[in-house]
Amino acid sequence: MGAERLYGVHTPGRIRHSASILFPSRLNNRAQWYTEKTKMPLLYVHVKDTMIDFLIGIDEVGRGPLAGPLCVGAFLVERKRLSTVHRALRGIRDSKQLSEDERERWLSKILKLEQSGGCHFSTTFVRAEVIDRGGMAQALHTAVARVLYNLSVSPARCFVFLDGTLRAPAIFKLQESIIDGDENEPLIATASIIAKVRRDRYMTLLGKRFPEYGFEEHKGYGTKKHYEALRKYGVSEVHRKSFLKKFLIV
Repeated sequence: MGAERLYGVHTPGRIRHSASILFPSRLNNRAQWYTEKTKMPLLYVHVKDTMIDFLIGIDEVGRGPLAGPLCVGAFLVERKRLSTVHRALRGIRDSKQLSEDERERWLSKILKLEQSGGCHFSTTFVRAEVIDRGGMAQALHTAVARVLYNLSVSPARCFVFLDGTLRAPAIFKLQESIIDGDENEPLIATASIIAKVRRDRYMTLLGKRFPEYGFEEHKGYGTKKHYEALRKYGVSEVHRKSFLKKFLIV
């Protein structure tokens, strides 16, 4: 059974399931975010006293480019390993604030963490033609459902942290969408780095396949060089045609 059937990704629910049953405060005040004693996010401290077995951070990369796929990453930590993983991730930041070399170094550390046990990660792509066909909102919803499905964990045993306005399927009753979560929540920041490195590597491969566009440099974003290539060579099969209607020949 795929993510589409299990999580109902074609019928996104409008009911907002949140963390309120566990955490009465929405924790919008940054001063509440970390406890003085443990230096761990307050949400984590509360989760440690529940029956939840897994915490998952989710973020997307590639919402805005003119070409290439959307990538959604998920980083899962077993509750019993939470303190160890949190210490290992101390100092991690949103992928957008890191250089390419820094992201690669963080990914190496994340891979070592996974090998030591207690945490796992997954990524999924949504191709340009799928984005064109169903729109970005549907692409995001499908990708979040798919990446959670790939982790093979029971929704009832998870707490899912998502960046910005991302939402998990309604079957995940315990979830929290956090504005600027990739800057403030280590699990989301980790997911962001994983997704960013994976997508960048893929765009570098596309650069070899379509050398005229320079994908390895701008990763599909709308830079001056990219627009110049579009004017000269037109739209390729990996471009998001719904983003580039003025370049299409009717």
